[in-house]
Amino acid sequence: MRVTKLFARTLREIPADAEMASHRLSLRAGLIAQLAAGIYSYLPLGWRALHKILGIIREEMDAVDGQEILMPVVQPADLWQESGRYDAPAPGPSLLRFTDRTEHPMVLAMTHEEAVTDLARRLVNSYRQLPLVVYQIQTKFRDEPRSRGGLIRVREFTMKDAYSFHADPADLDAYYPRMYDAYLRIFRRCGLDVVPVEASTGFMGGSDSHEFIMVNEAGEDTLVLCPQCQYAANAEAALLDKGQGVQGPEEPLEKVPTPDTTSIEAVARLLGVGEEQTLKAVFYATGEGEIVFAVIRGDLEVNELKLSNALGGAELHPATDEELRAAGIVAGYASPVGLRAEGVRVVADDSIRTGNNYVAGANEAGYHLQNVNYPRDMQADLVTDIALARAGDRCARCGGTLQVTRGIEVGHVFKLGTKYSETMGADYLDRDGAAKPLVMGCYGIGAGRLLACVLEQHHDEQGIVWPVSIAPLQVHIVSVGTNNPVVVEAAEALYARLQGAGYEVLYDDRD
Repeated sequence: MRVTKLFARTLREIPADAEMASHRLSLRAGLIAQLAAGIYSYLPLGWRALHKILGIIREEMDAVDGQEILMPVVQPADLWQESGRYDAPAPGPSLLRFTDRTEHPMVLAMTHEEAVTDLARRLVNSYRQLPLVVYQIQTKFRDEPRSRGGLIRVREFTMKDAYSFHADPADLDAYYPRMYDAYLRIFRRCGLDVVPVEASTGFMGGSDSHEFIMVNEAGEDTLVLCPQCQYAANAEAALLDKGQGVQGPEEPLEKVPTPDTTSIEAVARLLGVGEEQTLKAVFYATGEGEIVFAVIRGDLEVNELKLSNALGGAELHPATDEELRAAGIVAGYASPVGLRAEGVRVVADDSIRTGNNYVAGANEAGYHLQNVNYPRDMQADLVTDIALARAGDRCARCGGTLQVTRGIEVGHVFKLGTKYSETMGADYLDRDGAAKPLVMGCYGIGAGRLLACVLEQHHDEQGIVWPVSIAPLQVHIVSVGTNNPVVVEAAEALYARLQGAGYEVLYDDRD
């Protein structure tokens, strides 16, 4: 490849919005060109690097019995309606919907659980066909509200997604580590250091889940780490040791005056109790107009991601004063005890199950309740873990001190179980001829993001320092003194000889 013929342009002036190193380097080196917000063309050098990444991915997927297929990116909406995700809060507006010329609703798929489950229910009918693993490498589209960082967060992206089908959970459990290890090999071969962390499955559904994160302070994911036992989790799923709360016999419920006292700190000080003996009320509103009343121990904070996931991926925003007034909620004095508000869903952190005699609002301005006990005095629509793990909290595994950092997700593996197969009727016949739902696993890698993350880790003040395995070319010839025929002849001969020997060569033949 000759530089004079290269279909690319290097940049000296980098756009001001290119904040991440990988974005600046990609533009400066002429790897990509932006077409629209979050939509990029890969130029020859960028495409060659991406192609090598995809080659590594294919080799590792084939090594764990994967069969490559390709599914349509345009899908009928009724598939997504069948799974229940079409009208679900998530993916919400990120899923691009349209109608074809025959007035059939369609979607531009951002993920392929529905399509692959439909394939499986058509093609898999016997236990003899299991286990089965398929994968594809495809361009997808997600209408991201905040595309940023070049290839880090885009709307159109190249992704490898794989799906495994099993006869039972035990078989999935046995296969899952093979895919997990394959992912570690992919990242290692690409030269990328990652941290595997426990994660939430989010709107995809399922159970066990791990993300592969590149630690980077510019990342959008928050990681919780324990240096003592090596526990690592995404903030969406991170656990902490909440302790047992204040213990003691249950006392009679008592209403006490607390004029002009609306904060946890002020209430605890006035009543002479620790913040861990109070119940905090935090209100959110959904896009459907429902008020979510989150109840948590006063010394803890609500993790909005956990809360959203507990509600099926609902989009939440802090409730406004107007929304609270419309629901009949007294801000600063709200309580789940005796709540009479319509359209309010109470979600309580599981910390309320331990400890006794909490202080909570009385649903009346100027008053609080003492000696509130669950479930004697209050009920909740849902009790689950919605607590935020913070730096300095105790590790739930070993009691060590948690640390918090940030990172970028480059891969995700998780067990879907029977979420889609049961909903969509993807069954097989077992050895006894009984119909059973297929047990599924799902495994994804963003290939373009993987490329960007490699650039984040492999550069210096001069530019990109390519890992050999994914470098666009193997040899770079620079002809110094192009006005000297002897130099030019020698450079041309070296270029021809290296190409003839099978090397990938970039020859800078400019004057």
